[in-house]
Amino acid sequence: MKLSKFSSFEWKKFSRSSYFEKGVVVKIFLILGALYFIGLAVFLGFAIIFGLEKAVPDQDPFITLNNFLIYYVLADLGFRYFLQQLPVMNIKPFMIIPVKRSKVINYLLLKTSLSFFNILPILFFLPVTGVLIFKSYDVLGSLIWFISFLSISFCINYANFLINKTQVFFYAIISVLIVLVGLEYFSIYPVSDLFGELFYGFYTDKYWAVIPIILVYLLFKANYNYILKHFYLDGAIVEKKESVKQYDLSFLNRFGKLSTFLKNDVRMILRNARPKQVVLMSFLFLFYGLIFYTQDIYRDMPAFLAFASMFVTGGFLISFGQLVPSWDSEYYKLMMSQNISYRQYLESKWLLMVVACVISFILSTPYIYFGWKIYLMIAAGASFNIGLNSFITLYGGALNRVPIELNQKAKAFSNTNGFNPTQLLISLPKILGPMIIFYIPYKLINFNAGLIALAASGVLGLIFKQKFLSIVENVYQKGKYKTVAAFNEKQ
Repeated sequence: MKLSKFSSFEWKKFSRSSYFEKGVVVKIFLILGALYFIGLAVFLGFAIIFGLEKAVPDQDPFITLNNFLIYYVLADLGFRYFLQQLPVMNIKPFMIIPVKRSKVINYLLLKTSLSFFNILPILFFLPVTGVLIFKSYDVLGSLIWFISFLSISFCINYANFLINKTQVFFYAIISVLIVLVGLEYFSIYPVSDLFGELFYGFYTDKYWAVIPIILVYLLFKANYNYILKHFYLDGAIVEKKESVKQYDLSFLNRFGKLSTFLKNDVRMILRNARPKQVVLMSFLFLFYGLIFYTQDIYRDMPAFLAFASMFVTGGFLISFGQLVPSWDSEYYKLMMSQNISYRQYLESKWLLMVVACVISFILSTPYIYFGWKIYLMIAAGASFNIGLNSFITLYGGALNRVPIELNQKAKAFSNTNGFNPTQLLISLPKILGPMIIFYIPYKLINFNAGLIALAASGVLGLIFKQKFLSIVENVYQKGKYKTVAAFNEKQ
């Protein structure tokens, strides 16, 4: 079977799917987004050499560019890990027909090579190479430098595949990154200069280009061997049975009837990949304030500081809450057939988000380093999250009827059916709410008035907790059967 035949099957599967004609607005947004990033990559490719000439006139702009490209490589690896969708599941239909495994695996790996994430580097580095040639740099050296970074892009692509599939490779990469960042941050060794010399060596010492090309081959073979080892029908479809870990969650019994739901959610988080990813992302949200609090420009724009303060403690609340009830999609139909209280179900989710928000606030204590005003703003943002944002997020979650595979990590654009214009409007109060609540008293009175107003909004939310829960419950009850039907749809 030719590789082109696999492409034909992929297109037929896509065009004949039940959701092909749905979400026209989503497809338009995705196309516009792709065109935006394509245009941005091409523009930066043409402009970066000229920009560096003006920014650092005393140094060769090409050398300066190479010194910063290590950050591009790390950012590309990070973005791919969280965003790139790997088409692994598409191999299953070919495992029961007489097709050589080698052809299926080669097609799968080549398909990942044609990812949008591999096209963007070409659109960036090709204009850069053109500008270098235009500015009388060595033509052969410039072309080899371009080929080298094209190879590095494919290295990242295949490394991302292994990172997503093997824990050993994941922890090895994370360990290396921590060491490199630590050496650079604590000025122990100039890692950026080292990689800058290596990247510039692709241009001056052209034989260095063999290194990334060999790495591409080795990573390709590593992926090939990994897939070949697991390319069995029983291994792909029947999950390996493992002993289930038991957790002592008796301390949750103090919450009475809510304890059953809370225990279920805690076990779900501890045992599955997708909820664990949410917890990891929530921890990373704690560092969100460093983007704003370390920049003097935002000191004069306290409304943006209020925005950042909400995100510092609201990572889990936002990422977990907006996917209620999708977390329970695999057994939602069974739950809805039981005699359970919808109010208790929602209140348990709310309580879990509140506890996570409180823990995030405690972990944000080091922000006192930036001053008590910043820390008090984080406290006010936590109050807003607990008292108002939690209910807004639960309300918006009712509009999200996309089933979740608990043991499959999330990838951006892997399921566009989750896009809902109404849900987008619901998210606006979460973003603009703390800014407006803080800014109006701040502008009319002073900074402390803005803090008090933001904190008081959360207190009022807690006072009217039962009323807000009733509103949210009604929304979930009205959409109950639509949600059950959506979760039953196989995409």
